[in-house]
Amino acid sequence: MIRFLLNRELRVEEQLDPNMTVLNYLRTKARKTGTKEGCASGDCGACTVVLGEPDGDRIRYKSVNSCLTFVSALNGKQLITVEDLKQGNQLHPAQQAMVDCHGSQCGFCTPGIVMSMFALGKNSAKNVGTPGKEEIHEALAGNLCRCTGYRPIVEAAEKMYDDVTPDSFDTEQAATLARLREIQPQTQVELSDGAKTAFNPSSLSELAGLLEQHPDARLVAGGTDLALEVTQFHREIPRLIYVGDIAEMKQVRVTDEQIELGAAAPLTDCYQALSQDYPDFGALLHRFASLQIRNQGTLGGNIGNASPIGDSPPALIALGAQLVLRKGKQTRTIDLQDYFIDYKVTAQQPGEFIEKVLVPRAAANGEFRSYKLSKRIDDDISAVLGCFNLVVRDGVVQSARIAYGGMAAIPKRASLCEQALTGAAWNRDTINKAKQALAQDFAPISDFRASREYRQVTAVNLLTRYFVELESPEAETRVTAYV
Repeated sequence: MIRFLLNRELRVEEQLDPNMTVLNYLRTKARKTGTKEGCASGDCGACTVVLGEPDGDRIRYKSVNSCLTFVSALNGKQLITVEDLKQGNQLHPAQQAMVDCHGSQCGFCTPGIVMSMFALGKNSAKNVGTPGKEEIHEALAGNLCRCTGYRPIVEAAEKMYDDVTPDSFDTEQAATLARLREIQPQTQVELSDGAKTAFNPSSLSELAGLLEQHPDARLVAGGTDLALEVTQFHREIPRLIYVGDIAEMKQVRVTDEQIELGAAAPLTDCYQALSQDYPDFGALLHRFASLQIRNQGTLGGNIGNASPIGDSPPALIALGAQLVLRKGKQTRTIDLQDYFIDYKVTAQQPGEFIEKVLVPRAAANGEFRSYKLSKRIDDDISAVLGCFNLVVRDGVVQSARIAYGGMAAIPKRASLCEQALTGAAWNRDTINKAKQALAQDFAPISDFRASREYRQVTAVNLLTRYFVELESPEAETRVTAYV
């Protein structure tokens, strides 16, 4: 049984297909059809809804793709759709601004855009007030408009701040927060339709016990990758274990030695800690899909799906990150580079799960840079991702960690290139030798994202870029404009 608020209505679901997405629940069970299906893969944003969760003495609102969210993830949360925004007989400021600025044409994508604007407004109000163009663009980057164009939509996002009157979500926040606290999960819950089951453990020990009982169960945190098996490939997943109710796995903790990131912490929560120590990692996460995906997707999930083009593994490998793996009551810590064995094959044992990710603090590392090459700046997967972390002292390379994504069946270090750099003078001659070695490190393939030749050339050129940036910091801004 799961419990959640549909706007302010308590919903209790005891028997439901756990493979059902929030999008399908809204349209077929709740009969709220304002939320649309555009792509069923999290790319277009037409299905955007907003989830509210208790966060201290307030509610935190996050825009998410309902097409990639399983219903079990709603447990203990507030679900808000475009139908819920109307203020009595008046449109919500986000809706009215779209009308006033002519931000809608066919209207299919409009509900998702409005919900992204709504979430932006709520989060800006608690931070710094009216957002700038950059924040607006980030909030709307995951919403595709097929016919209107974006100028009037951006103008609408700016105009909605003309009305500073508190809306019903502000005036009712205390009451809603109290109701959310009442339904927060305290123990493990289950959702089943008789054939398929989703488990929602509330602690690490419950999760460990479930995986020992059901080693074939699929773990789901954000579901931004796993849900595609249902929405795109029409497969059934007999057993799901949702880890988003486990507080320990969502923690982000910074010590003097390392950054500890719970495997179920959303990427938006990891952003601040990582970007403070490693600005380039922050820039990489800023380009990780859309804000809706970052609000759901997790670092543990991005690692665990073992994709050769995942954005975070090459960066984490270059930084010398480690994984804490748990099975039952036993834990073990391994270097992240040793986690990946072959395409979609990892060192994770049956019944074992990623508990957290450990990243050394910047003071213990060298000069870190990451460069992502993709066909689009926003909301796209890497064709090539190069991450570099060198320690250079007195003109000599003391150590080198270089990792690439998109160049092999797994995220992988460029070992021959590292050997050519380590102990050598930090100059153009060394870089040229290292580039020759790098060409021997990988044998990339051609696919629809890039050709083999493109990957080979750009991977080598990224090493040159790293050298130029470290030698001439003022060149960094100029070079960035072309990648």
